[in-house]
Amino acid sequence: MKFGYKKLYIDGQLTDASSGETYEVICPADEKPIAKIAWASKEDTERALESAQKGFEYWSKLPLEERLEWIDKLRNKLLENRDLLRESIMYEMGKVWEGTDEDLTSITDSLKFYADEIKNRVDIPIEDKEGTHAHRIVSQPLGVAVAFLAYNFPLLNLGFKLGPALAAGCSVILKPSEFSPLSAYIIGELCEEINFPKGVVTVLCGDVPGVGVPLCESTIPKLITMIGSTETAQKLIAQSIKTSVKRYSLECGGNAPFIVFEDADLDLAITHGANLKIGNSGQICVAPNRFFIHESVIDQFTEGIVKRFENAKLGFGREHEPDMGPLANKASVIKVHNIVKEAVKQGGKVIYGGEPIEGPGFYFQPTAIRLEDKKAEILQHEIFGPVAIIVPFSTKEEVIDLANNTDAGLASYVYTKDEALLDYFTQKLEFGEVHLNGLKFDIYLPHGGIKNSGIGVDCSTYALDDYLIRKRVTQALN
Repeated sequence: MKFGYKKLYIDGQLTDASSGETYEVICPADEKPIAKIAWASKEDTERALESAQKGFEYWSKLPLEERLEWIDKLRNKLLENRDLLRESIMYEMGKVWEGTDEDLTSITDSLKFYADEIKNRVDIPIEDKEGTHAHRIVSQPLGVAVAFLAYNFPLLNLGFKLGPALAAGCSVILKPSEFSPLSAYIIGELCEEINFPKGVVTVLCGDVPGVGVPLCESTIPKLITMIGSTETAQKLIAQSIKTSVKRYSLECGGNAPFIVFEDADLDLAITHGANLKIGNSGQICVAPNRFFIHESVIDQFTEGIVKRFENAKLGFGREHEPDMGPLANKASVIKVHNIVKEAVKQGGKVIYGGEPIEGPGFYFQPTAIRLEDKKAEILQHEIFGPVAIIVPFSTKEEVIDLANNTDAGLASYVYTKDEALLDYFTQKLEFGEVHLNGLKFDIYLPHGGIKNSGIGVDCSTYALDDYLIRKRVTQALN
């Protein structure tokens, strides 16, 4: 196997699972094994929790400058091994080579951004109205954080948690998805190589009874943070609240509307819409599912996005330079295919694609569907694949109701040259992010949702708040 055998990283050491159990990591491009990882047991998880608590006690008391030196050392180690990390993501996710750079850049940017940002955190004074006391808000590390990570951006997701946790003074247990654990296990190896303080970072993967439940039900973690589905978030809350009240930072699923008016720059809207569905094979929480296109330009838009889909090159590997790779696993192929079939049952017409691609690998055709029923139940589902469901609308009042008709509230997109319309949608859209005539994501920009799309934010200075205690200190004046 290309990447061999990878061990758990617990208490500063690489170790086999106590049970000796392993798990085979499959490349979704050809369905062949690429690595074996140690598969953690409940015993391993309990040991990881105890180690993380000791790690927190050490790390939280370490002078800030020393903490930042360690973070910088880790960041430099990742950069030294950038090709190894990018290649591991390409194989575990089937991601195109260019796409792996986003993961690597995100984790290294996160480590640097939060190392800089924590230095800006100072005590906040509060004026005493009567002049009898002095008040200030001080920030202190929260405790052990447990991070459950989605498979779609293995190191981007990891970096969104690792950066603020380490900068804030927390230890962190990283539980990657079983569909893309390889790069996280390599992070553990790199931590071990530089002798990163033990217990501060832990990497392990295993099943729900052996890992997921013990991590949640333990009283040691003070923060449960996650990137994944709303259903998973609900389970984590239910499991973890049984034993202690914890803090939560949860980035959950989305069901983004993509709204295009008749005066929009159609070429721009088509390019952005197609890129969001082709990029990462549509496995992006902020990718639009529901394309609401003004009835006067819907034919042009559909023709344009179909042309982009037709020209998209599918494949795997650096030498082939594909535009789109496979889905992450067989279950995703089945799910996406079922969504397409259900959309057709509900009146949709497949304009392009709509089928899995025969042969090895979990490939699915980029797919465009026209759907006239604006209230079809299928519009309530997050697709998480390369499928665009295109729906007509006629007025701003109609489309705002359609856009907001979802339990999700992560990202949204609007294309029009009318400034009044842009302001209208800024005010009316029930989403944590509103992108107008374009889109941008970066480590310094807050990323989070409302409604069932989550609690808290990833990225930006605001993410640090999830890992810090705010304590009010009041002193009487003589």
